[in-house]
Amino acid sequence: MDYIITTEGLTKKYKTFISVNDCSLHIRKGTIYGFLGPNGAGKSTTMKMLLGLTAPTKGRFTIDGRRFPEDRLAILKEIGSFIESPSFYANLTGRENLDIIRRILGLPKDSVDDALELVGLTEFGNRLAKKYSLGMKQRLGLAGALLGRPPILILDEPTNGLDPSGIHEIRILIKSLPGLYNCTIMISSHMLSEVELMADDIGILNHGRLLFEGTLDDLRQNTRKAGMSADHKLIENQLEDVFLAMIEQDNAARKQRAKL
Repeated sequence: MDYIITTEGLTKKYKTFISVNDCSLHIRKGTIYGFLGPNGAGKSTTMKMLLGLTAPTKGRFTIDGRRFPEDRLAILKEIGSFIESPSFYANLTGRENLDIIRRILGLPKDSVDDALELVGLTEFGNRLAKKYSLGMKQRLGLAGALLGRPPILILDEPTNGLDPSGIHEIRILIKSLPGLYNCTIMISSHMLSEVELMADDIGILNHGRLLFEGTLDDLRQNTRKAGMSADHKLIENQLEDVFLAMIEQDNAARKQRAKL
């Protein structure tokens, strides 16, 4: 299997709190990987470790054959990222904000226009960032991640703040990217119905621990075998139903272990 991102026992501990616990991911090249979990599950922390924004307490990871931390700069040159709420210079235009990133990355001037077009902000490129709506700021953040069309994208809640039409447009865009230039996308989202329409593979994290990794069909079969619900419709239903059943069972098991 051709994996472009792998983690081995990745762990992040803050004093007595374990945010990510022995997490081993396998992300296939040229696919969209949906990274799911409740609030506080450790998704953003995992993504930050992959980007070198916070150091693992334990474990290691490889991105496109390169190991962290030895090859940190080489890894970062291949990744476009969008983590939590993007920050911009409020008194600069959207285009000017992207041009700063472009210069840092040493990309050609036309990469800014290309990114703006990809996210549907061409006509708003000369508007000051402080006058952007929340949804437009999300688009601008995504445009920053897409500058130069990097081979790997790590996107944390990229549709946050978008209206239904905007969510649809960004979903269509993200789904098309692997085919457009053979990139690999790791995306987290609370909108499970959107992930279901985009993702090739899924990873589910709860309390820092990876509960499942595989395709949606694998997840349904796993749920059925585990007997998480006697309701046949639930098992065959949407990702949201199966996801909630798995999280509830894990939380119940955690409570039981705590009592022992």
